[in-house]
Amino acid sequence: MTATGTGTPTGTGIRLHAPAPGWALTADVVVVGSGVAGLTAALRCEAAGLRTVVVTKARLDDGSTRWAQGGIAAALGEGDTPEQHLDDTLVAGAGLCDEDAVRILVTEGPDAVRRLIETGAHFDESTEGELALAREGGHHRRRIAHAGGDATGAEISRALVEAVRARGLRTVENALVLDLLTDSDGRTAGVTLHVMGEGQHDGVGAVHAPNVVLATGGMGQVFSATTNPSVSTGDGVALALRAGAEVSDLEFVQFHPTVLFLGPDAEGQQPLVSEAVRGEGAHLVDADGVRFMVGQHELAELAPRDIVAKGIMRRMQEQDAEHMYLDARHFGADMWEHRFPTILAACRAHGIDPVTEPVPVAPAAHYASGGVRTDARGRTTVPGLYACGEVACTGVHGANRLASNSLLEGLVYAERIAADIARSRSENGLHARVPVPVPHPEKPAHPLLAPEARFAIQRIMTEGAGVLRSAESLATATGRLQQLHTDARDALDENGKTSEPGVDTWEATNLLCVARVLVAAARLREETRGCHWRLDHADRDDADWRRHIVVRLNPDRTLAVHTTDTADFPPTLQQTPGSPRPGGTPVPQRLQEQ
Repeated sequence: MTATGTGTPTGTGIRLHAPAPGWALTADVVVVGSGVAGLTAALRCEAAGLRTVVVTKARLDDGSTRWAQGGIAAALGEGDTPEQHLDDTLVAGAGLCDEDAVRILVTEGPDAVRRLIETGAHFDESTEGELALAREGGHHRRRIAHAGGDATGAEISRALVEAVRARGLRTVENALVLDLLTDSDGRTAGVTLHVMGEGQHDGVGAVHAPNVVLATGGMGQVFSATTNPSVSTGDGVALALRAGAEVSDLEFVQFHPTVLFLGPDAEGQQPLVSEAVRGEGAHLVDADGVRFMVGQHELAELAPRDIVAKGIMRRMQEQDAEHMYLDARHFGADMWEHRFPTILAACRAHGIDPVTEPVPVAPAAHYASGGVRTDARGRTTVPGLYACGEVACTGVHGANRLASNSLLEGLVYAERIAADIARSRSENGLHARVPVPVPHPEKPAHPLLAPEARFAIQRIMTEGAGVLRSAESLATATGRLQQLHTDARDALDENGKTSEPGVDTWEATNLLCVARVLVAAARLREETRGCHWRLDHADRDDADWRRHIVVRLNPDRTLAVHTTDTADFPPTLQQTPGSPRPGGTPVPQRLQEQ
């Protein structure tokens, strides 16, 4: 690993090995992703008269948004204010939130939710016809709007997908984005992508556009057990790194405290038991029925997620147990069936009836608080490349996301991106950019990992960089991840062979890329803060670590690392591609050597 205090030219020259694009589309904006962030950005861009193409990895409604159970947080209730919402967010973020970014979120959030309702989303209402607002962990007010009891994400996705189809936006489904295209000046010129299966387009192609919006969601599949769908393989973060963009705070992976425990060997997407269940009065208990969160925090089970996850893990360690329990038998059948029908069905499908028995739960990877570093307009450090939603790091979440702020962040910052692109068009015009041809050498410059490497990466990350981390576990993970790359590189150097280009090999390669950055940042941050828990550094260290770890990828695939204070979090954008960027504080020498 290397450290640097200055910038490098935009772009690394690193691309995924893939066939040459066989087809192309042209647009003003290409939005990659179809969750709340992606579809909101696309709809607002289209409304501004911009030719917009939506690219999504599965179907339009198959992203992480549809799985959101709890709801969307905003100061919409009587007596609630954006200032109170801001305070709760800053507390949850454990000293690393960008307060200006949070203020944007909480002040613009209520109107953004109202516009979502105007788009067609239907939220649950009280008998008086007002929004039925719930409460979740870390919130001191009822400010969570929900739909269908615990099917909020599905309703938001339905409304946005219907709006996209009604307005005739061009979409490319079942398409894995590969790499960013740039022109000779280093400015964004579109993306390459691979369309899976039959359709209007097939195989590798390109969308040429001077503006690219990444809204690709998270990277939960880097761990063995996660609440994320199978498509969440960190593709957007990996693309941004290869394009020369900065990423930040990747060590802060939120492990949701209450995920249905399906056994110690369970892998892949696991059923979530929403925080809203605790918000309505469910209790966390151990096998003896003891409410172990009482006395650990003023909000007990409704403490911020990092505190609850740590409380569960501590109790599991103390009792040598594999899980704890969520007890909501006192709800009764009627409340379960009407307020939490999705969770009830998921539990019963796995042989557990929460109406009559406690639900076994344990933490699992849930949300990446870090991602591609952006400013308040969603702009990254690569001109023309934007990011919003879980793939982005706006500074809103800090070291730990407040419950139900994710949908709101996607909504608010997607609208800001569309406004910025429209403003840029009005002031400067939109100019088509000629992309530099994608090189396709006979021998690829960098290896693709074999598909089975995905499972090796997940095991390495779960064991070494999961809820509990230490210098020893992270060093072991670093070595094992490096060995995966070294083995693939040696096979390429010695035999001129690499795994065949394809969805499985591209995903595995992307997962390795984000895993390396996550582990590197987790090794550097020698403290416990938010959802980053170091067993060997149990205390929060504001003197040395109230700052962000920012990472870029060098052309030789080493990592350029620096830190920046919270006051300087929004990146200084490159106005002239290729010019140096301020690098913040260089990483201390003792960390450079890791």
